[in-house]
Amino acid sequence: MLAPVAEVAFPRGVAFAFYALLFLGGIVFYITWGFAYGAWNLLAPEWLGAYAVVVVLIGFGVVGMLLYRD
Repeated sequence: MLAPVAEVAFPRGVAFAFYALLFLGGIVFYITWGFAYGAWNLLAPEWLGAYAVVVVLIGFGVVGMLLYRD
């Protein structure tokens, strides 16, 4: 049927760095959006899309860093 596939160990440090970049990207996006549009309250209805992006980036970043820490 199918030939067995060799598994390659994925370095935890690379995954942790990726999730740290997601976390930092969310913070940088929030600060950049605030300076560009003067919109520091992301819960306002007109900024709901930006709020969604910030929550997803920071959320996945925090969860990933917790899962891949040493």
